[in-house]
Amino acid sequence: RFQQVQSMMFDLMEWRSQLLSGTLPKDELKELKQKVTSKIDYGNRILELDLIVRDEDGNILDPDKTSVISLFHAHEEATNKITERIKEEMQSKDQPDYASYSRMSSSPTHSLYVFVRNFVCRIGEDAELFMSLYDPQKSTIISENYLVRWGSRGFPKEIDMLNNLKVVFTDLGNKDLSRDKIYLVCQIVRVGKMDLRDSNSKKYTQGLRRPFGVAGT
Repeated sequence: RFQQVQSMMFDLMEWRSQLLSGTLPKDELKELKQKVTSKIDYGNRILELDLIVRDEDGNILDPDKTSVISLFHAHEEATNKITERIKEEMQSKDQPDYASYSRMSSSPTHSLYVFVRNFVCRIGEDAELFMSLYDPQKSTIISENYLVRWGSRGFPKEIDMLNNLKVVFTDLGNKDLSRDKIYLVCQIVRVGKMDLRDSNSKKYTQGLRRPFGVAGT
C-alpha cells in the first residue's frame, strides 16, 4: 500500500507541475484535471477515506444544490469506477511497474528552503512582498509566490510571524537544477495612499496597492 500511495504522489506532483506551468491548451487542461481528481478519489478509496462525489468536470457536488437522487447516482457511479480500477490494479500487481520507477527517477525531488530574517526598505507604509524563483534566460517565473505582509513600522503585519517567516519551494527537478541561473526575486508592492507626501488624512485614499520595487539574488 505504501508503494501504491508513493506512486500516486509522484503522479500528482508531476501533474501539479504541469497545471502550474500555464502552458496547456484548454482541452488538455480539462483532461489533466479529470486525471488528478480520479487519482485523488482512487487514493482515498484504498486508504479507506471518504468518497467525494463530483460532476463530469471533476468539481465537487454541492449537497445544498444537488438533489438526493443525483447525489446517490453520482456516488454509485464513482464507486463502480473505483472498484473496476482496483480490480485492474490487482490483476497487474504481479507485473513490474517500470513506469513507476521511471516517474520516481524523473519526478521533482529537490526543494529550496528560504528563511526571511528581515526586510529593510524605507517605504513609510505597509508593503506586500512576493518572493518567487525566476529564470532570467527564459524571462519566466518557475515557482509559486510566497507572500509576506510587512508593516510600516518595520515588522511583519502578523507579529507572531517574527523570526518565523519560512518557505520551501518544492517541485524542483533535475531540469531546474540544470538551468544556467535561477534568481530569488522579491517584488515589493506598497499598500496605502496614492501620494506618500500627502499628510491630509481627509484627502488621501487608503489601501491602494502600487508597485514599489523589485530585487533579486
